[in-house]
Amino acid sequence: MNNNEERYLNLLSHTFPTVADAAGEIINLEAILNLPKGTEHFLADLHGEHEAFIHVLKNASGNIKRKVSEIFGNTIREAEKKELCTLIYYPEQKLELIKAVEQDIDDWYHITIHQLVKVCRDVSSKYTRSKVRKSLPEEFSYIIEELLHERTDDQDKAAYVAVIVDTIISTGRADDFIVAICNVIQHLAIDQLHILGDIYDRGPGAHIILDTLRQYHSWDIQWGNHDMLWMGASAGNDACICNVLRLSLRYANLATLEEGYGINLVPLATFALETYGDDPCTEFIPKLLKGTSMDEKTIQLTAKMHKAIAVIQFKQEAAIFHRRPEWEMEDRCLLEQIDYEKHTCTINEVTYDMKSCNFPTIDPTHPSEMTEEETLLMQKLHHSFRVSEKLRKHIRTILSHGCMYNICNQNLLFHASIPLNDDGTLKSVEILGQKYAGKDLMSYIGQLVRAAFQNDTPTEYKQYAKDYFLYLWCGKDSPLFDKSKMATFERYFLEDKSTYTEQKGNYFRLRESEAICDHILDAFGISGPNRHIINGHVPVHASKGENPIKAGGKLMVIDGGFSEAYHSETGIAGYTLVYHSRGFQLVQHEPFTSTQDAILRGTDIKSTTQIVEMSTHRMLVADTDKGVELRSQIGDLRKLLYAYRHGIIKEKRN
Repeated sequence: MNNNEERYLNLLSHTFPTVADAAGEIINLEAILNLPKGTEHFLADLHGEHEAFIHVLKNASGNIKRKVSEIFGNTIREAEKKELCTLIYYPEQKLELIKAVEQDIDDWYHITIHQLVKVCRDVSSKYTRSKVRKSLPEEFSYIIEELLHERTDDQDKAAYVAVIVDTIISTGRADDFIVAICNVIQHLAIDQLHILGDIYDRGPGAHIILDTLRQYHSWDIQWGNHDMLWMGASAGNDACICNVLRLSLRYANLATLEEGYGINLVPLATFALETYGDDPCTEFIPKLLKGTSMDEKTIQLTAKMHKAIAVIQFKQEAAIFHRRPEWEMEDRCLLEQIDYEKHTCTINEVTYDMKSCNFPTIDPTHPSEMTEEETLLMQKLHHSFRVSEKLRKHIRTILSHGCMYNICNQNLLFHASIPLNDDGTLKSVEILGQKYAGKDLMSYIGQLVRAAFQNDTPTEYKQYAKDYFLYLWCGKDSPLFDKSKMATFERYFLEDKSTYTEQKGNYFRLRESEAICDHILDAFGISGPNRHIINGHVPVHASKGENPIKAGGKLMVIDGGFSEAYHSETGIAGYTLVYHSRGFQLVQHEPFTSTQDAILRGTDIKSTTQIVEMSTHRMLVADTDKGVELRSQIGDLRKLLYAYRHGIIKEKRN
């Protein structure tokens, strides 16, 4: 035993001061290794659809419904199972409805509490008592624990259990108890939640999603391109601020900005009316999603604000592209390629007609320069983003729970892509004069992103880090974009639709190949027969027969269009993935109606479950990353036992 090892064991002995303590922990950890693997839940591309997200979170992608069916079988009617599931998902709201119509509420309480205890007992069966105890609300911890570990078929305990339930009801605590145990069921149904990027944009409730996640027991996020845009805006990148505002105006979604983060849009509205008052801004009419209504006056104002911020965005982007010529993106400074007299734009030596050419804030001799009014407006918008405490809090949450990629139980998780060469090898991407590829690239980008938020980052490096948010959003070799260009300008202003094409990078072209996926997994150090890549970003067109399972099962793409904006394109409302102790199940969802429908009528998201891969044996904690960690701890504890028993280290008895 060397000095370092002895020093480490001495530190460990403070936590386990006696032979009995060390041996007891070994017994505990060995037992945990033989529990079933906890259930992992994978979601991607939420895009602000908070109601659907919260419902999927509550029903664990149908996992709770499946357990209720297994537990009760034919002993209760389907309608009763549906009512029980709705109660578990929305206990407070459902209780009020039930009490309004139930004639014998005490009888209902008795039946329902026993049913909920059965469900809770089932979902808690794969955890230690200690872990279950930590998930229990303090006021009902002892009662729930007693009910979970006592069975009514034991005659000696039947009366004991009955009295507990009777007393819960007679003391007027039934409602609170039911709410508490329903929340415990939701908590224990999922051990770990993985968000594969894009919480933000399009839908109205990204801030609500993040408020929900901040309260969730265990989750991680792999940053998406839309998340990166908001992170850049929070860090003070004005081009990112413009993009955030433009996308919000494009989908008439101002709730997240104004109600969620308190961003003041009055200066933008005032500027837009003064500058584009006579411009119909036809190309900038917002896309109204289902359930969104606007009067004509508001639509016209939104369109003018949309155009105003889009023009400023192109100017702000040009400033960064000129400042960072090594990115080779100066060809995207398209305001500089317009002939303002002929109303044409030249791209790659081809001249195209413009849809419109009304640019009152552009000096044709210096088209990318900001006017004084635009500069003043950007200062106000910049200040509004920077002082938003809630936005800062949410971005800190995303930073603390996430990075560019994650490796968990032989699964490589990332949002969009890994840049590849034409032959499928990892592409080297240059950042600040150094080249990075694969895992090194993803890791370094993660460091660079964090540097933008740290006070001790050197000024020049911090400025580069802030600028780089824009590259991550729209750069050709960005792992979050990986396309030839972002054709925002072309879609707004050019007649020729061929200019709208955004050529996808090699990852998207080659990801159907099992060999390519194996190459990527090897590069990230992931071995074993059941390894996978899981990502989102590009919606799967299920209506056209596209399969989300690719590369012989090595790759799973779970962006099926969670956002309502994609429903007509994909034909579905997203995929989620469940990885439990028996294997992977892919859940295909139809559009969610509303939370009110779910509570009043018990409507659930209609889902189709596809078994992706089932294990020949039930996976245990021993088969997971946690198992590797626990075996390492057991090894250390056995060395500590040896040290105690051979007098190398003395027990610390009182």
